[in-house]
Amino acid sequence: MNEQEEQNKGIDLARLEKAVQEILLALGEDPHREGLRRTPNRVARMYAELFSGINDDPRKYVKQAFTENYDEIVLLKDIPFYSMCEHHLLPFIGQAHVGYVPDGKIIGVSKLARVVESFARRPQVQERLTTQIAEFIMNEIQAKGVAVVIEATHTCMTIRGVKKPGSVMVTSAMLGLFRKDARSRSEVMDLMQGSK
Repeated sequence: MNEQEEQNKGIDLARLEKAVQEILLALGEDPHREGLRRTPNRVARMYAELFSGINDDPRKYVKQAFTENYDEIVLLKDIPFYSMCEHHLLPFIGQAHVGYVPDGKIIGVSKLARVVESFARRPQVQERLTTQIAEFIMNEIQAKGVAVVIEATHTCMTIRGVKKPGSVMVTSAMLGLFRKDARSRSEVMDLMQGSK
């Protein structure tokens, strides 16, 4: 199965196209005019991509953990991501910082970014996204502690509603060692904020 087929797995593109056509009609537009003729198809394919995490199992990214005698913080900062607010189906875009203290098992650094992407590419709220990433890593590699901080701009409040561009929402999830030990939490937060 190629990447496009994998991405579209479980997604009814024809039904999405019809729904977009109905939205255009409800707005008073003519979905058959030149500029809109292919819009339902384009939007359907875009949604398949944006929501590809719905049918993605992030466990496939952490199957191969490596045995390593390392017990300090492992941190991947500034992981860019985009997700879709489940309340308005508008994007929120930002960066995730993911750190953990291993307990004999480490995972490849790119796998942390893939886990973030897997959870981000589904209808979300930032608070849940933050917790899902942290709990997943904690449970899958039995880490001593996991820290996740997400910073994002939500277009559902920057281009509509309150219209406050430049606002950034920050959420965090601290598990295990980072929840129990203030010094460890302070160290990981310093590393996340360093060199900015």
